Amino acid sequence: MKKKQPTDSKIVNTDQVLCSDLNNYNTLFGGALMKRLDGCAVLSARRHSRAKECVTASTDSIDFLSPIYQTDSVCVESFVSYTGSSSMEIFCKVIAEDMMSGERRIATTAFLTFVALDENKNPIQVPEVEPVTEEEIKLYETGPEREEIRKMKRKKSKDLAGSISLKKPWEND
Repeated sequence: MKKKQPTDSKIVNTDQVLCSDLNNYNTLFGGALMKRLDGCAVLSARRHSRAKECVTASTDSIDFLSPIYQTDSVCVESFVSYTGSSSMEIFCKVIAEDMMSGERRIATTAFLTFVALDENKNPIQVPEVEPVTEEEIKLYETGPEREEIRKMKRKKSKDLAGSISLKKPWEND
């Protein structure tokens, strides 16, 4: 399977911030941004794998670094930064731009992991990543460490889930 460059999976989506997107602090609601991140990331995963279906396996981190205001545009860029056999780590960055001054800033960074599936919902192999730019190389080289952290967190989450009650709060023992 031929390697692919991160630019092969790059998705860029720029939009304005509407009143309905604002929280009580008059900044972009985190959930609205998370939906945009997931939407761009799945397209990057599908573009990289050319699979009909890719599912979110994890959202490793979403770091809100700077608030996004109604006067800003919000640009989400996503691309595949690292791969396993069937999983793809998607790096997302959000650039906010003040539409009056033109000042741009990194507002958010995120890592999401997707798995490519075949028509029977089984994981399929995905192409490896061949980074080119300095940013892509740094993300690729640090990918194995993030993958190990994901595996460890997933195991801990499964262990915890095994000890969590399914009992309805209103039911007696």
